[in-house]
Amino acid sequence: MVTFQFVPYTDIEVMSSAKRINKLLKIVKEEKIVLMEGRLKKHEEADLIEITMEEISPKFKGIELSVVYPDKKKQDLGQKMRGAFANVLLGDRQGMTIIGPASVVKRIEQNPDKIELFTKDSKSKPVGPKRRYRKRK
Repeated sequence: MVTFQFVPYTDIEVMSSAKRINKLLKIVKEEKIVLMEGRLKKHEEADLIEITMEEISPKFKGIELSVVYPDKKKQDLGQKMRGAFANVLLGDRQGMTIIGPASVVKRIEQNPDKIELFTKDSKSKPVGPKRRYRKRK
């Protein structure tokens, strides 16, 4: 089963960079896919990747990360100006960040009209030998 956890920007905007990264990494280590409103700063993304690389183990395989921004090509001049003004006021709230454990998420692809999140098959091993039963006559 795949579990998503939404993290609103208001939950992390007052946190320091270290606490923000630790909170997101803790959720991912619980085998959940994070859907975060907004985006991390560039140095926070780099720190998240660096910390993840240090913590890779047989149990924790790493993360898959993708940031989705609003499509500025489809906006007219008025929308672009409002977007720039909102960005000044709201900071890193625009867009969405997806972070998932590498043990669950195979890859994340962004296309102009959609996001595709591919998960790995979780094939459970049979408990005992497979038996076939025949109907007796």
